[in-house]
Amino acid sequence: MPEDRYTDSHDDGYWGLPDPDRQPAFYDMVATKRALAFVVDFILIVIIAALIVPFTAFTGIFFFPFLVAVVSFAYRVITIANGSATWGMRLMGIEFRDRNGARFDLGMAVLHTLLFTVWCSTGILQVVSVVLMATTSRGQGLSDLVLGSAAINRPSSY
Repeated sequence: MPEDRYTDSHDDGYWGLPDPDRQPAFYDMVATKRALAFVVDFILIVIIAALIVPFTAFTGIFFFPFLVAVVSFAYRVITIANGSATWGMRLMGIEFRDRNGARFDLGMAVLHTLLFTVWCSTGILQVVSVVLMATTSRGQGLSDLVLGSAAINRPSSY
């Protein structure tokens, strides 16, 4: 079973996360995997929202974008809180870790999802987040920088 925490000490405030210079494998292709995971998650969220529409007597068709947003928030919080990754992230072999190297709990899942939702709703901040993922040494987006978290390649369980 993989360790729940990392103990890689350095002075940059992210002492529990793997060091990108000494352990680059944890961050290899993470930005690309996050993008692919986003697509997988979006497809799953739209399918879930579409399955809910009949239970709204089909009135959900008229507020489908709002329904997708609500389903997206719930989906992300539930999946991240229960495995530190959405289903798309799990498929891509990545997971979130906090600044101490621990997997996300419910509180961190809610905060990360809330920030993600705000960034997505303001367009420009989501673009900034994507640029940061592509340029920072840990592949951190805006939410990750605010919370001190990072997405890493899932450690091997062997």
